[in-house]
Amino acid sequence: MLVVKVGGAEGNGIDNVLVDLAPRRDYVLVHGGSNEVDRLAESPSGVVSRYTDLATMEVFTMALTGKLNTAIVSRLQSLGAPAVGLSGVDGGLLLGRRKEAVRTVDHGRVLLVKDDHSGTVEQVNASLIQLLFDAGYVPVISPPGVTPRGELINADADRVAAQIAVAMKAETLVLLTNVPGLLREPSDPSSLIAEVPRDRLSAFQDFAYGRMKKKLIAAGEALQGGVKRVVIASSLQPDPVERALEGMGTVIA
Repeated sequence: MLVVKVGGAEGNGIDNVLVDLAPRRDYVLVHGGSNEVDRLAESPSGVVSRYTDLATMEVFTMALTGKLNTAIVSRLQSLGAPAVGLSGVDGGLLLGRRKEAVRTVDHGRVLLVKDDHSGTVEQVNASLIQLLFDAGYVPVISPPGVTPRGELINADADRVAAQIAVAMKAETLVLLTNVPGLLREPSDPSSLIAEVPRDRLSAFQDFAYGRMKKKLIAAGEALQGGVKRVVIASSLQPDPVERALEGMGTVIA
């Protein structure tokens, strides 16, 4: 079992990923995207997350489940893959909780915002995914998730992929992005860190900037949950999944 996550924002080679995955039947594909509808804020824990008010949540949901997920499923089907698109709401697939509050800064003042619909996935309906596998389908999954009260939550797609990998007892989690992997110098693709020992993962956070921090957090959660290997790699070249599985990227194990 393989879980692959690809970003849906500009700069990612989504079609490279789909062409590479289409002949396979042993994977779950998770995607994010629509960064343009999210405003960044900092939570009380200090981890950067997306602030999502109700109006933004509606746009986010339409963009991911209505547009991007449908486009990915359509493309996979055109390549011969029996793909089925799901949001985390379908069948209670991604169950979680909303953040109680996020902290943001407005003209130098720290404000506590309580209308946030971002959150964290705490439970994956693995039986629903397995049902699709048993019927011969390929699941294509995106946020949002849902709370037990039926509230939509904008969960981070990298961490969603990690939770799915744990729930499905995946051997490998592949996180595909628009850079070669974790870089010592963010502006220098040749500064790739090829291997990160699991027990030193926190120390390598110093080299992570922006979205890469969330990928390392997701990697740690996946490994802690029993996933044997996480690879962070580029989606911009042909056969990105195969290349990642061959270790072309940052391998955390």
